[in-house]
Amino acid sequence: MKDFKLTDKEIQNKYQIKDFESGLTSSQASERLAQNGPNELKFKKDSKLKLFLRQFNEVIIYVLILSAIITLLMRHYSDSLIITLVVLANAIIGYYQEANASNALEKIKSILATNSTVYRDGKRIDIPTSDIVVGDVVFLEAGDRVPADLRLVDTDNLRIQESALTGESDSIEKDAAVMTQDNPSLAEQANMAFSYTSVTSGSGTGVVIATGNDTEIGQISQEVNNTTERKTPLMKELDSLGKWVSYVIMGVSVILFLIGLYFETYSVSVLALAVVAMVVGSIPEGLPATTSVVLSRGVSDMAKNKNTIVKSLPAVETLGSVDVVATDKTGTLTQNEMTATDVLLPNGTYHVTGTGYQPEGQILDAQNQPVQSQELTRFLTAGFEANDTTLNLEDGRWEINGEPTDGAFLTLYHKGMQTTTDPDFTEVDLLPFDSAFRYMGKVVQDPDGNKTLFVKGAPDKVLALAKKADSDFDTEDWAAKVHALSKTGKRVIAVGYKPVADDTTEISHELINSGIQFLGLAGIIDPPREEVVQALREMNAAGVEVKMITGDNPVTAKAIGEKLGLAPEIHAITGAELDQLSEAEFTKAVLENQVFARTTPQNKLQIIKALQAAGKVTAMTGDGINDAPALKRADIGVAMGIKGTDVAKDSADMVLTDDNFGTLSTAIKEGRRIYDNIKKSIKFLLPTSFAEGLIIAFTILTKNDMPLNATQLLWINMVSAITIQFVFIFEPAEKDIMLKQPRDNNSSLLNKFDMLRMAYIASVMAICGIVVFDSLIASGWSVEVASTVVVNVIVFGKIFYLFYIRTSEPLFSKALFSNPAAFWIIGIMIGLQLLLTYLPFMQEAFKTASIPFSGWLISIAAGIVVLTLSELDKLISKRFSKKA
Repeated sequence: MKDFKLTDKEIQNKYQIKDFESGLTSSQASERLAQNGPNELKFKKDSKLKLFLRQFNEVIIYVLILSAIITLLMRHYSDSLIITLVVLANAIIGYYQEANASNALEKIKSILATNSTVYRDGKRIDIPTSDIVVGDVVFLEAGDRVPADLRLVDTDNLRIQESALTGESDSIEKDAAVMTQDNPSLAEQANMAFSYTSVTSGSGTGVVIATGNDTEIGQISQEVNNTTERKTPLMKELDSLGKWVSYVIMGVSVILFLIGLYFETYSVSVLALAVVAMVVGSIPEGLPATTSVVLSRGVSDMAKNKNTIVKSLPAVETLGSVDVVATDKTGTLTQNEMTATDVLLPNGTYHVTGTGYQPEGQILDAQNQPVQSQELTRFLTAGFEANDTTLNLEDGRWEINGEPTDGAFLTLYHKGMQTTTDPDFTEVDLLPFDSAFRYMGKVVQDPDGNKTLFVKGAPDKVLALAKKADSDFDTEDWAAKVHALSKTGKRVIAVGYKPVADDTTEISHELINSGIQFLGLAGIIDPPREEVVQALREMNAAGVEVKMITGDNPVTAKAIGEKLGLAPEIHAITGAELDQLSEAEFTKAVLENQVFARTTPQNKLQIIKALQAAGKVTAMTGDGINDAPALKRADIGVAMGIKGTDVAKDSADMVLTDDNFGTLSTAIKEGRRIYDNIKKSIKFLLPTSFAEGLIIAFTILTKNDMPLNATQLLWINMVSAITIQFVFIFEPAEKDIMLKQPRDNNSSLLNKFDMLRMAYIASVMAICGIVVFDSLIASGWSVEVASTVVVNVIVFGKIFYLFYIRTSEPLFSKALFSNPAAFWIIGIMIGLQLLLTYLPFMQEAFKTASIPFSGWLISIAAGIVVLTLSELDKLISKRFSKKA
């Protein structure tokens, strides 16, 4: 039988407790701690070795390792060493970035409450939360964090904030009475308290029924661990591209080797070395490194300038391909800080500016003029005093200790009175809120000795009390106003007062029920974040849908969605309604609705899976424990860094350190920029690598001297990868990048036109290299000098080709100077070429030689030929696209 159905006696028997005030004995606690382990959540974490070995799991890397082994067996130790160093460099770059992102996350993870109050051996003592065991009797009071899952056995006006677990923005009133329902939701389990939730008011006692991973958040954590992550779109595309390139190159290499053997063009050892050189030249060794560097720079920029911590490199790009953002409401789209937005008094209706608990704003009339009146002052004072919550400035943030709704009245008073000073009253007696009566009251005394009773509560209760004091009071008119406010998704609270006798020392329900004077109504809502509206506008323009998933009621959720501009037309559906649908109906409902209310953690996960099954790349944002499974499953999970739970942060791929949903729009733009630049780097890297392979292949077929050797080819590929391709790190976004629709997730990284263009450019570069080499040999230049010139021909071809690939704009336009880093990076590359050409130890390692000035002129001329033909291709392509 479920614990919420058990009586106190049955609870004592089940957990072997003598009585609740005695609790467990020390020996019982020690035995259970040894048996079940500490009360801690455990998360899986890859070892550093596994993280490092993962970096080698690429087809391109496998081919390079094979090349290193072949050259080693042929005793070309320098070639083998250089290839090995290239492989290790790629692995170290990837490992460092993943490990660094993981360490950054660890720094922001919070922990559970450090100490808790329990009854043991008949004494009430504080112990470390990690030492709590099943059967412990825990005492809770306002401000405490619940240390484990508890079956409450005694409560005194106990209210617990469970938004991290259920998504409800308001705290839940708890009651120790036995429940009769069979399968109540977590939000409906009034006699239970759950780990990680917070006590906002009152006190209570509960028996621990689950600790660590057996708690509700522990079970969610296990579900998170069992949830499989999908590969990001970029990783799928790169995997496919890497395999295709590798297989084609290896296939061509085998054919060339067999042709060479058949015609006996070279000795077997020379032929094998030539084929290895072709493989090394054609394989884009710089592809993993370039991708990692571009991604890691994006990660670094987002952490420094965009308040974002990214756990894995591909995640930063995934945002650029997102079709749908599924987001939690409370604390993500809204502030999770209840705010009074409307004040309705008998003499007028006013609206309130400012959001959250920060006491900045005004109460304005219909003409937007500040209001000052005796009626308003009395209303504000009554709302402030009929209250047992406190508002404090902590570390630069205004925070409450108590009920969110009560906190809204504290802030409202300071706004209306334009002061941070509290009213000059002395508390005489307080009657806390009680769900049986649905109001609270406080008797206060002013400096003159006069005493007043202030009451605040549910409108139907307070309106009835006003009717008792005044038979002419128009209850129906005010009830209609309450209904109108409620329809907009706002919580409505009524306020009243009554002067009492000077000898009054305590409050009774009889005193209140004798009637009070009605003061007015306040409309309260968890307000939308101001930055969210602009972010949603940008996302909608970029073709990114936003869907709200919340545990809140559908009326409130839809009203918030409309106020935010979530979509041009908003449709809502509840989790209970989703549960009744077939799989096909469920997917259809997920695509057609924008608001999902009263959802469970399982609903959120099912919604994400349905979106993915429909071919959508989905981002999920959230801050609660209940968001964790969906955060893990989504193509990219985004957690809030300030108010987010540690479970949410651990499950997400990205953490917004400022809790600003607007940052997500910036991150999507950055993701698109990164994807564009990775695509540009690939379109730059592949044709230049293929050109090197074509040179070697042509040489094998024509039985000529080799223009380039393996180490020279590695130099060209890797040095350009760590210099020229750094340009793409700094390349700014295209001006219309956020006006484009998300890219087709079924399309390949490179289309047919890209492939034709790369083949064309690779052929131009290869022809330039072969013609230059043959011409120089025919003119009497040595093989070493001619080979060195060819190295520079390829490098200058890359340099000039870079200006073509950087932008779709013509060469001589503003875009030429949009990336100043391009010029100083090219300067570094030319400096390295001078070292390769003239330093003796470089000449020995790479088999180069000093070249005359004419050799440099030839290299530059070849680069100009590549640029001219490339720009001609750009011009023709633009004309054809305009006609189309």
